[in-house]
Amino acid sequence: MTHPSAEFPHIVVHPPALDGSRRVTTGDETLGIASHLDDVVEILRLADLDRIEVEESDLIEWQGGGPEDWPGLSEHHDR
Repeated sequence: MTHPSAEFPHIVVHPPALDGSRRVTTGDETLGIASHLDDVVEILRLADLDRIEVEESDLIEWQGGGPEDWPGLSEHHDR
């Protein structure tokens, strides 16, 4: 089991907003807004946290649904 550290901070993916997007934060800092799991991966890469396994890490707290829960996903990505 991995625990948050200075190298790997605790990441929170917040519950979906009305448009289906999810805010990604660490502490009081917003890292970005994700509309898809790939967005979470990219947000973490840009924050130099790309060594975290997004779907399996216990460093990421998924609120309001897990990595597969993206309301509105089909409307935004099937075009």
